[in-house]
Amino acid sequence: MSSEEFTYKINVSDPRTGKTKPIQLPPEKFRPFIGLRIGDIIDGSVVGMPGYKLKITGGTDKDGFPMRPDVHGGVKVRILLSGPPGFRPKRKGERRRKTVRGNVITEDIAQANTVIVEWPPKKVEEKKAEEMEEGTTGSAESS
Repeated sequence: MSSEEFTYKINVSDPRTGKTKPIQLPPEKFRPFIGLRIGDIIDGSVVGMPGYKLKITGGTDKDGFPMRPDVHGGVKVRILLSGPPGFRPKRKGERRRKTVRGNVITEDIAQANTVIVEWPPKKVEEKKAEEMEEGTTGSAESS
């Protein structure tokens, strides 16, 4: 399998609607994500959403190991976990040693999860303008 065929996946979650949109990116468009950490904010124009700001919330590597915000660097390590991400205990107090990734996005990360934290200002202005128009026409009709 050549590197040209491989695509990276960015999941963009919208907290307003509760929906997630997956976006496929070729390796050259994924480059701005390399070196960013969980919690960093990136401009949405990188994934074709100009005007949006996206916060990185996690991801998985090419082997399916999840990223953890409390593991520093881009390394793969085996740590003792008592809860998610990376392990969901079946019994109270259960702990298990699991393999997880660090909080830095590297070339090994195949999927990155993001959430929208800032929307384009023009849509907000359009909504306000529509509300104001509805408000003025409604008050004019009632007078």
